[in-house]
Amino acid sequence: MSQTGVDFAVAVKQEAAYLRLVHPTPDDIPSCFSLMELAMGCHGIRSQVKSWYRYGESSRCAHKHDDFKFCLSMKWMESDQRYEAWINRRAEWWAKRRLDKSSEDVWAMRTEPRKSFPRPVTDDEIRQVLENTEETLM
Repeated sequence: MSQTGVDFAVAVKQEAAYLRLVHPTPDDIPSCFSLMELAMGCHGIRSQVKSWYRYGESSRCAHKHDDFKFCLSMKWMESDQRYEAWINRRAEWWAKRRLDKSSEDVWAMRTEPRKSFPRPVTDDEIRQVLENTEETLM
């Protein structure tokens, strides 16, 4: 079980069902050429600058290269087999990503303000300040 309470196998099934909706036919999955472009683009200056800004290190492109190599390994398969293999691979990737820790986990949602948080200003206080300001300007 993960932080979300979902088993990995259940998460993979959920992701596979979603991917089948998003990519309903074998023609909807990315081509090897588009995956190669993504892998090469990962080394581009824009990608590297964004990675340095966000994470303080250069881009990790291994997963994009792995996707490209996986696509090449599927070339001998029939169209339907290739489709199922791609759906299963992406479903596992998304399930792992969903169940693992995220950089967003460092932020805890608060249900109430901290004790040191300033109290909200009321409408009456705003009116009073505005009236005092008008009096001093006149």
